[in-house]
Amino acid sequence: MAAPVRGMIGSTSIGNTTSFQKKTRSKLVSIPGTRPSVQNGQLLVSSGVSSLDYVIGGGLAVGTLLLVEEDRYDSYSRMLLKYFLAEGVVCGHELFLASARDHPDDIMQELPSPIVDDVAGMKISEGQSQPSDPENPDTMKIAWRYQNQPKVQTALASSVRFGHYYDVSKTMEPELRQAAKCHSFYQLQETPVVTSKVRNVLRLGLHSLGSVLWGDDVCCKDNPAHCHALTTFLYILRGLLRTSLSVAMVTVPSHLTQNRAVMGRIIRLSDTAIALESFKGSEKETNPLYKDYHGLLHVRQLPRLNCLSCEVPDTKDLAFKLKRKQFTIERLHLPPDLSETVSRVSKTELAAGCGSTATGNKHLDF
Repeated sequence: MAAPVRGMIGSTSIGNTTSFQKKTRSKLVSIPGTRPSVQNGQLLVSSGVSSLDYVIGGGLAVGTLLLVEEDRYDSYSRMLLKYFLAEGVVCGHELFLASARDHPDDIMQELPSPIVDDVAGMKISEGQSQPSDPENPDTMKIAWRYQNQPKVQTALASSVRFGHYYDVSKTMEPELRQAAKCHSFYQLQETPVVTSKVRNVLRLGLHSLGSVLWGDDVCCKDNPAHCHALTTFLYILRGLLRTSLSVAMVTVPSHLTQNRAVMGRIIRLSDTAIALESFKGSEKETNPLYKDYHGLLHVRQLPRLNCLSCEVPDTKDLAFKLKRKQFTIERLHLPPDLSETVSRVSKTELAAGCGSTATGNKHLDF
């Protein structure tokens, strides 16, 4: 026989507990500058470049390692590192910067200035169709149905804004830079590391790791004597990142590495790996195919976190360019007309070929 309702109320007031509990979502870590991933629920931080976040799956997962293969003159890879550090300063994250060539303080003084205004609202969407103007001489006459079709969107951006925008033509204000908690390592100088009890994300930036200035011979010989030193360090670093609220960006001069097998092991020891190929000093710099870009971006490896397969980007043909104030990554689209020197049939020859036959008549014979 079921117990009366009055008895149930009395038993509840006494303090008896039941085995049924309301299902609630687990509370995520609330840290400024982070958000959970839509695919796997991993905590993400922005790399500072919104288009790069889009390529690698929404951002850098906390506890992972991003490997950047430097370009030949270390111009754009150094810029990505500065974007990564500037995003940490704006979000209030702790920083750790290690370098063997330049002093970490010199790199911190070159951080780009954040843009306070909403740049996304000022930009006109490239996919928005423009109304046709009948007086415009470029208006299509034959394929007029394609006139109002949206243009091909080359910019890579997510529907939800994540991260900040920066102006590379200006440097960050000293007050904002000095407010950040930054640790540094320089070979000629020992800097004490002060631990903090505040729950925060730590961003690690390692510049030109594996170069000669670090004392490694990976870039000097085909069979280096200390070939396992760099791979062992990355293996231990990756294990430490997995058990902490940290994310690392490591730049490696891959173009100087003589042994490609060692470079392959370095890529496999990282979670995300990209390579920057600059057009500066190469034949592609004067090639009209790439006149709108400054280099190519190759995605070597994407992270596999809490899943069996990684998220594959919709395109692998990516290029980057440095505008007056911003570094962007776009889809590589080649122009239809390669150059003015390409041998093509002129309009008069084309009209003559369509309006005359082999016998020389001006009218078509049906």
